[in-house]
Amino acid sequence: MIGDPTRARMLAALMGGEFMAAGELAQAAGVTPQTASTHIAKLVDAEMVVTRSQGRHRYFRLADADIGHALEALSLVAERHVSADKWERGAYKPLKAARTCYGHLAGELGVQLFDGLLARGTLAPHEGHFVVTEAGVQQLQALGLEWPSTTTVRRVAYPCLDWSERRDHLAGSLAVAMLEQAVSNGWLLRTKGSRALTLTPSGRKAWAPWLDQRSMRSVASKPEDEFRERQAL
Repeated sequence: MIGDPTRARMLAALMGGEFMAAGELAQAAGVTPQTASTHIAKLVDAEMVVTRSQGRHRYFRLADADIGHALEALSLVAERHVSADKWERGAYKPLKAARTCYGHLAGELGVQLFDGLLARGTLAPHEGHFVVTEAGVQQLQALGLEWPSTTTVRRVAYPCLDWSERRDHLAGSLAVAMLEQAVSNGWLLRTKGSRALTLTPSGRKAWAPWLDQRSMRSVASKPEDEFRERQAL
């Protein structure tokens, strides 16, 4: 199913976790709308993609987070041939720096944020996953994110192996909430037609307790991104 290049490109486009129209998937895959419809139908039949109708339009998204994580793991295998220097140029570079992974943050920034959440004691390991600590609840509240501590819900915070960094970034409902807040507040800027994200100055300030500021150059915003940040507010 996913071995077909057209369907593989469609699934890669859907890795951002958002709904996309058939025309957008056709463009991402580089095929005609008619060809795209055939491939989309196969993905829906295989229960890898779900649909939502709004008026006369239909939109498509990956069926669930497990599909997204499976695709991320396959990407890890597929990108083993990519040399370290290749990650630093061309289309790979912005994706390596920061990108979406089915609704949460991946890439260098995602890995570093996860490391910081653990180092600051925001999260603590618990039976194969992670829980928000009492100190973490206060830290998140200071960020404007209400989050109850828990030791029972496994889908709150768990590791997801990052295909460019070969290390874990954070997945789960907490990761989704943090990404949504960051995009809404202009801390992260989306890139049209790509999963790449850009960290803005306000984002560096908001997440400063968890980030190593010395290594933020690769994901820092450029002057034109700062203008986009002001426009988004």
